[in-house]
Amino acid sequence: MPQRVQIQASDMTVTRMRSHRDDLPPGPPIPVQDAFSVIVQLQDFRAHTLWRGNRIAYQGGHAKGVVAITHLGDQWRCDHRSAFDNIRFQLPRSALDAFSSETSRPRISGFDCMNGTQDPVIYHLACALAPTLLHPQQASRLFMDQISVALQAHVMHAYGHAAAPALEAASSHLSPGQLRRATELLAANVGGDLSVADIAAECGLSRSYFIKAFKGSTGKTPHRWLTTYRIERACALLAQGGWSIAAVALACGFADQSHLTRVFTQQLGTTPGMWRR
Repeated sequence: MPQRVQIQASDMTVTRMRSHRDDLPPGPPIPVQDAFSVIVQLQDFRAHTLWRGNRIAYQGGHAKGVVAITHLGDQWRCDHRSAFDNIRFQLPRSALDAFSSETSRPRISGFDCMNGTQDPVIYHLACALAPTLLHPQQASRLFMDQISVALQAHVMHAYGHAAAPALEAASSHLSPGQLRRATELLAANVGGDLSVADIAAECGLSRSYFIKAFKGSTGKTPHRWLTTYRIERACALLAQGGWSIAAVALACGFADQSHLTRVFTQQLGTTPGMWRR
């Protein structure tokens, strides 16, 4: 069976599926539902057969970076005939309708994505998620929300049947009171278990507008701001002495010492132990 890792975000499901085998058995039917599947290939996929009901809808392969968008209202089934590695974003129609209302866009009736379409935006969003899918227990709701907003805005604009107006201007800013409230909430929830929607609601804003306005005010997305704050807090505790690295990790909202070490090294180029010494 293929390896499968899944994360449930507030309004989408993200699944990474991969296999090194060329002799996989026929795949099971995909559950029928009113949702769209956005699949992007992380490596060349030489051969598969895609069934729609009792008919073959596609037979062949996909290159790395190719995207396919499918409505799951029909009965689909995929027979994987070679090694593959892909990430699948599943977006319920209800979530897309809510996003349309939130951003004052026309509702999307469907998507047109030609076979073989290369989409660098979706590919890089998937690559940004890949480390999180290696450690799903460490997934940040803030980060997942930001990926969801970016993905929905892109696919609706690039492939949606209805014309979509541009998102709010990137020069948007939060008021001083909104910025103070947002950063207070982020700092009080260092584990990242607060969603963007929760913080946006506290500021009286839509989720997508809040993300742009927060970045306009701070130069960072909410998730990036929180990561910086957690590392700064970790440095302060490490400098005090008397704290083990494992204790610092938990105090700063990291899952464990290895989680802190990985993020700390990414941000500062050295481990917490080396930094303290």
